[in-house]
Amino acid sequence: MKTLILSLLVVVAVAERPSLSYDAHAPHTSSPVQQIPIIRDERVHPAADGTYSFDVETGDGIVRHESGGPGGAQQGTVSFTFPDGQVFDLQFVADANGYQPQSPFLPVAPAFPHPIPAHALEQIERGRLEHEARARGELRESSSQGHSAPSQLYGRP
Repeated sequence: MKTLILSLLVVVAVAERPSLSYDAHAPHTSSPVQQIPIIRDERVHPAADGTYSFDVETGDGIVRHESGGPGGAQQGTVSFTFPDGQVFDLQFVADANGYQPQSPFLPVAPAFPHPIPAHALEQIERGRLEHEARARGELRESSSQGHSAPSQLYGRP
């Protein structure tokens, strides 16, 4: 028994300790890692009024241009080519109206007006009937923050 415990202690002592550093581990890949060169990197650092710009192009075809002006307004473009040959283009503006991207690759919401579901139409009708009943005095307003009392149009269980 002592021999078993002693051998387990030796195995634990000899075992490889885990690394306690924050260094990234080298990836285990069968193919060499390809480093993509930066072909163009032109930057105009922010001026006192907030204007800046940069143009970057990489060896794998990624191109990005961005510029900004006073007040935080920005505009830019991004483009690259998918492996199947499609070219992805994105233009954007970011200003007081928010971030506004434009690209044929972005999803588009369905055209409005779209059909309103039946359950929503039923709720709208119920609200109209309650509003009319309240106007006639058949329903009274609740005193709790302007919310109406539970509807009397529902039957008892």
